[in-house]
Amino acid sequence: MAGLREGSRKIGIVGTGMVGASFAYAMMQRSLATEMVLIDANRGRAEAEAMDLNHGLPFVRPMRIWAGDYSDLAGAAVTVVTAGAAQKPGETRLQLLERNAEIFRQIVPQIVENNPDGIILIASNPVDIMTYHTLQISGLPPQQVIGSGTILDTARFRYLLGDRYDVDPRSVHAYIVGEHGDSELALWSLANIAGVRLRDFRSSSGVGYDDAALQRIFEQTRDAAYTIIERKGATYYAIGLGLLTIVESILRDQHTVMTVSSLMTGQYGVSDICISLPTIVGAAGVEEVLNLSLSPEEEELFRKSAQTLKERYAQIANKG
Repeated sequence: MAGLREGSRKIGIVGTGMVGASFAYAMMQRSLATEMVLIDANRGRAEAEAMDLNHGLPFVRPMRIWAGDYSDLAGAAVTVVTAGAAQKPGETRLQLLERNAEIFRQIVPQIVENNPDGIILIASNPVDIMTYHTLQISGLPPQQVIGSGTILDTARFRYLLGDRYDVDPRSVHAYIVGEHGDSELALWSLANIAGVRLRDFRSSSGVGYDDAALQRIFEQTRDAAYTIIERKGATYYAIGLGLLTIVESILRDQHTVMTVSSLMTGQYGVSDICISLPTIVGAAGVEEVLNLSLSPEEEELFRKSAQTLKERYAQIANKG
């Protein structure tokens, strides 16, 4: 089975910036992997991160962590890609997209050459386009290429809803789908707390349904990254934990449902682009994209989100 390596607990990380390092730190604490190789264009940065992590090993379970090259990815169950360029002052989003697309044209063939059976998990932004770009470059089966998608948006959404209704966010069952970006959408028609639809739920303190308040929660969810980036430069802790959750489901074959980005094959009229829907993830990677009963309005917003991504990808498809 593609992506499944019997007993393999080896993880590769390409890109050791704040997201890659946060994920590596979370992996070490969870003790999921037995080996973790860090790769970065700045070899010194990867070596320093490996040193720092290794110095914490006496506090956790033993594992091997080292800075390596693409050849060291051989046998890895999952390669997590967080590499990419940061936006320069005065640079347009399209220019940034073109630069990251070129970086991926260099990275992805080296990953596949050294580890053709492993799963590739993309976290670099714009994540949906980079995931689809990786799929096109790699030639791998679609189930082996996954993007982190809206897993973080969904977590933010559940946290904010839990905060409003004073319940554990793990008891909130609600999804953000579509693009990881401005055209994403909340699936209000399916949102519930412990099986009770939001429209019918009332907290212990009497907080009930309020369209305006819930719209503000969605806007906070959608725009959270802008606020964090403005105040501290980048987001990395929460996405590091999100990546950990995806990798854990792969390594342990948990069949967890998550809003990851993967290739659409006709869902709600969308095909030939990577975008997020609730998806079962296990040892083989993408196992099934769930077919949910969305409202007509939600289906239309999802199609528009997918079309936005297709138009952006078309701008880079024939370059390089």
